[in-house]
Amino acid sequence: MTSYKELLMQREALEQQINEARRNELANAVSQVRALVAEYGLTARDIFPTSKFLSGGRIPGARASRGTKVAPKYREPATGQTWTGRGKAPKWIQNEDRAKFAI
Repeated sequence: MTSYKELLMQREALEQQINEARRNELANAVSQVRALVAEYGLTARDIFPTSKFLSGGRIPGARASRGTKVAPKYREPATGQTWTGRGKAPKWIQNEDRAKFAI
């Protein structure tokens, strides 16, 4: 039976091997990407088309953060109030045909 200390030493050795393997694979991946970029003359905008990513914003495919502004889809003619169609519907559009309020 292996002792606790021996298992800890094995784990440390495995973690070192894992880190080394990851470094090697990342280096190979970066090398392949650079070769493809050079071969096809790609730019960062070709690979990451969202301008937010290029300006240091979100990562492509990540969820948008809360509070993102959305254009309104509905307007109440009497008051000019608007609603995006997200969240709980305001009272002026509840139980009404939404098509007549569409912007």
